[in-house]
Amino acid sequence: MARAKKKYTSRRGRPRRSSAVDEHNHEESEEQGLASDEAGRLKIKKSYEELLGIRVEKLKGRVLNREKINKSIDGIYFVCFACKKVSHNLDEGLVEDSQNQVNYCGACAKEKGIKSTAA
Repeated sequence: MARAKKKYTSRRGRPRRSSAVDEHNHEESEEQGLASDEAGRLKIKKSYEELLGIRVEKLKGRVLNREKINKSIDGIYFVCFACKKVSHNLDEGLVEDSQNQVNYCGACAKEKGIKSTAA
């Protein structure tokens, strides 16, 4: 015996209705998104510090991880050569060495008078 075709219900005919409340919530979520990005980076930095432990001394100045935030912005987690803290280029800044062996956070580079060589 032949099977009968299933009848699918479609929602194509109905336009999606948006209200002013939806638009207001969308704007708030974008503002909160920036704060949550910062909180996420802080959480990741803490986990790096816990994972690395005493190896921070060995890895000072090195890049730990590079990430794409969007098409034009790269995020870089690194260990500052001077203060030996795990840092992110969007939070603390980054003065990058050409060989990625001696990288400084913005505060340490300013203190030492080192300027970025990136063109």
